[in-house]
Amino acid sequence: MLFDAPSLQPDERWVLGEVEELRSRLGARMRESRRWVGLLRRVSLARAIQGSNSIEGYNASIDDALAAVDREDPIDASDETWAAITGYREAMSYVLQLADDIHFVLDTSLIRSLHYMMLSYDASKSPGRWRLGPVFVRREETGEIVYTGPDAALVPPAMNELVDRMREEQGPAIVRAAMAHLNLVMIHPFRDGNGRMARCLQTLVLAREQILGPDFCSIEEYLGRMTPAYFDVLAEVGGGRWRPDRDARPWLRFCLTAHFRQGRALLRRVERSERRWSALEELVQAQGLPERSIAALFNAAQGHRLRNATYRVLAEKVTELVASRDLRSLVEAGLLEPHGEKRGRYYTASATLRQVDASIGGDDPIERADPFELAREA
Repeated sequence: MLFDAPSLQPDERWVLGEVEELRSRLGARMRESRRWVGLLRRVSLARAIQGSNSIEGYNASIDDALAAVDREDPIDASDETWAAITGYREAMSYVLQLADDIHFVLDTSLIRSLHYMMLSYDASKSPGRWRLGPVFVRREETGEIVYTGPDAALVPPAMNELVDRMREEQGPAIVRAAMAHLNLVMIHPFRDGNGRMARCLQTLVLAREQILGPDFCSIEEYLGRMTPAYFDVLAEVGGGRWRPDRDARPWLRFCLTAHFRQGRALLRRVERSERRWSALEELVQAQGLPERSIAALFNAAQGHRLRNATYRVLAEKVTELVASRDLRSLVEAGLLEPHGEKRGRYYTASATLRQVDASIGGDDPIERADPFELAREA
C-alpha cells in the first residue's frame, strides 16, 4: 500500500495548467540553438545540486557546485561536502543521459544504482542497498524523532509497488513525479540519502517527459531555499510514522506551488540571459576582445568566480596559454578583477561589468506569488 495521489480540485487543475504552460514556453526557448542556453543549463544544474545537498546540511557555494558540474577542483568545500555534491552530480548526470534513452527501463535496480552513485564515497551508509533495520528521522535541533519508517521487511515489496505504479504512466507527469518523491521518502528504503534519492527520482520522472531537460525541470533549487516549509509539509503528510492512508493533498499543493514559482523564476532568467548575452556581445566587439570570451564574462557577470580552468571550459577547450592571455586582456579592459596568485588565482566581475549586467534588469528575485491565490482571482 502506498500514498495515493488525490483527485485534482478545480484550483489545483488551474495551477497545473499554468505550470504546464510555463514548461511549454520554457521548453520552446531552451530548444533554441543559442550559446547562452548551454550556460543557463550549466548554472541550473549547479543550483539543483547545491539546493538538494543543502537540505541535508552539505552547504556548498554556487561556485563549488559549478566546479562540480565542470569537473574542476573544489574552491572552498570541505572534503565531505565535496564528496556529497560530486556524488549527486554523478547521479544527476546519469539522469541527463536517461532523459531521452530509447532503451530506458525503470526498475528497483536503477533506483539502487542512482543511490550508489550518490553515496559511494561512504561505505558505512550502505550505498545502493536497501536498509536491513529500522530507520528514524530526527529533528536536528532537538534530537526528537519526527518520523519512523516502515519495518525493513516491507521495503522490498513497497519499492516494487512504487516502481510498478510509476510504470503505469497515468495522469499528469508533475503529479506522478510528486507522488514518486513522497512515497520514496516515506518508505525510507535506505540507511541514508533518502531525501536526495527522492528528489532525484522526481526529476527523473519529469525529465522523461522531455518537455524540459532535467536541469530545468527540477525543483531542487526551490526546495533548498524553502527547506523548513519542505520539512513541515512532509511531517504534516507523514504523521510521524508509515501511514500511507493519509491525505497527500498538502504535499501535492506544495509541489504545484514549487513548480509554479520555479517556472516563473526560470522564465525571467531566460529573458535576462538573452539580454545579457546581447549586451556582452556588443561590449566585446566594441573593445576588440575575442568572441570566445563572452561566455566567461557571462559567467562572471552573474557573480560567479572564474578560474583559468573554468575559462577553458567556457571558451570551448582552448589551451591554458590562450586562456591566460585572454584573461589578462579582460583585466586590462577593466572587465575582470584578479584575486590571488598562481594556482589560487581567480577572477570576478569588475564594477564596469557589474554595471553592464545591472543595465539588463537587475538581480534574480525569488518568486513569491501564491498560485492558489491567483487561481481564486482567475
